[in-house]
Amino acid sequence: MTRASLDKQPQEVASMFDDVAAHYDLTNDVLSLGQARLWRKEVARAVDARPAQKILDLAAGTATSSQPFARAGAYVVPCDFSLGMLQVGKARHPWMPFTAGDAMRLPFRDDTFDAVTISFGLRNVQDTSAALAELYRVTKPGGRVVICEFSQPTWAPFRSVYTEYLMRALPPVARAVSSNPDAYVYLAESIRAWPDQPALAGLLQKAGWGRVAWRDLTGGIVALHRGFKAA
Repeated sequence: MTRASLDKQPQEVASMFDDVAAHYDLTNDVLSLGQARLWRKEVARAVDARPAQKILDLAAGTATSSQPFARAGAYVVPCDFSLGMLQVGKARHPWMPFTAGDAMRLPFRDDTFDAVTISFGLRNVQDTSAALAELYRVTKPGGRVVICEFSQPTWAPFRSVYTEYLMRALPPVARAVSSNPDAYVYLAESIRAWPDQPALAGLLQKAGWGRVAWRDLTGGIVALHRGFKAA
């Protein structure tokens, strides 16, 4: 079993997700107390995929997050650097164009996609700014980015309870439902170390994205950030 460290070496992170691929979606549903499905619906609304649009779903894992875009009639490319995740996803959705790719060096041409999105994956990339710049590069002028990521609860008393859950309750629950519970210790540590909502918005702006805004979900446990590439 593999557990990544907070220096987020790409091979370590990919190997960690390979280990949990088979039960990843179920484990997320349990650990999020069912909220993961609600968050995916909000991402789909924010991306607002349309027929014939090209959508990049980065860190797509098994492509559960990609299905709403496909149902909307868009051409969606699920991309991930965990081959284990891609293999599980391909077995479930054999018609989808799964693509292996590193967020810091995407295997796509400039100005390819109408929208790019990443859910709960940006936090695992070694260089956040490089990933945001790559997403900008492969987006068409006028296109949009939607990022769904764990963030910082906005109400201080709830933030304390949430942090306690992450570090004390999450690892024992993960041991009961996950094939690699140590991976969820990394998950808790990486959430605590992640920038808050305004800081991530600032990184998006530095990467070139305009009209950057965010919306909190579940009291700020998760935040949706959106930005646009100049037309």
